[in-house]
Amino acid sequence: MSIRTSIEQGILTLEFDRIDKKNAITAAMYQSLADALRAAQTDPAVRAILLRGKPKVFTAGNDLEDFMQRPPSGGEGAEAAPVFQFLYQISHASKPVVAAVSGAAVGVGTTMLLHCDLVYASDTAKLSLPFVQLGLCPEAASSLLLPRLVGYQRAAEKLMLGEAFSAQEALEIGLVTRVLPVAELHDFALAQARKLAALPASSLRETKLLMKAGAMAEVEKQMADEGAVFRRMLVAPEAKEAFSAFFEKRKPDFMKFV
Repeated sequence: MSIRTSIEQGILTLEFDRIDKKNAITAAMYQSLADALRAAQTDPAVRAILLRGKPKVFTAGNDLEDFMQRPPSGGEGAEAAPVFQFLYQISHASKPVVAAVSGAAVGVGTTMLLHCDLVYASDTAKLSLPFVQLGLCPEAASSLLLPRLVGYQRAAEKLMLGEAFSAQEALEIGLVTRVLPVAELHDFALAQARKLAALPASSLRETKLLMKAGAMAEVEKQMADEGAVFRRMLVAPEAKEAFSAFFEKRKPDFMKFV
C-alpha cells in the first residue's frame, strides 16, 4: 500500500513510504489514507493525527501513471474515487491533524496542508501547485482556501504559474506554522502531536469545529465544483498533451490550443 500506519500514545501516524517513487500517491494509497482517517474519527485510541513523509520528500503528488490508469470518477461517500474520499476525510477530520513536510510537496502534497491544523516544514521543503501546468485545475478547495489565506494575487501566482516556493515563503504567507532544520522536523512534529494528544479531546474537537464550521459548506461546494471541472479537464486535449509530454520527457506545447 506504501502508507505506513501506526497508533502510539494516542497518535495516529500516517507516513508516505514509497521513497523509490518519491512518495507519489496511487489510488490504493489514497484509499488507505481515507480509510485510516475515517476509522480515526470514532477510535478512542486516536487523539491526534500526524501526517509525514521522508526527510528527502513529503510527496511528489499523484502517481501520474496510476492516475491515468485509474482516473477519478464521480460518486459520493464510499463510492467516490479514493482521492476524493481522502480529501473529504482530511477536510472533515474532527481530531487535530499535524503535518511534517520535508523536501518536495507537489500538488495535493501542498493542498492537503490547507486542511491540517499545524504544519511544520523543514528548511529543505519545496511546495508547488502545478495543476495548470498539467492542463488541470486546483483541488481540495484550494481555489477557495488559498486566496482567503494569502490574498488573491499571491494565490494566483501559486495556482496559475505553479512554480515551486520555499518553506520560508510558505511560512511568510501563513501556509506553514514553523520552519525547522530537517534533522529536527519529525521529532518536533511528533512532540507537538503528543502535546495535543494530552489535552482534553472534547475541547480540541469543539475548538476546531468552531474555527472551521462556518466555512464548511463553502468548502464542500468548492470541492464538488473543482471535482466536476477536474474530471472534465482530465480528458481534454491540454491535459493529454501535458501527460504525454511528461511520459515522453519533453516540454509540452500548449500553443496549439485556444
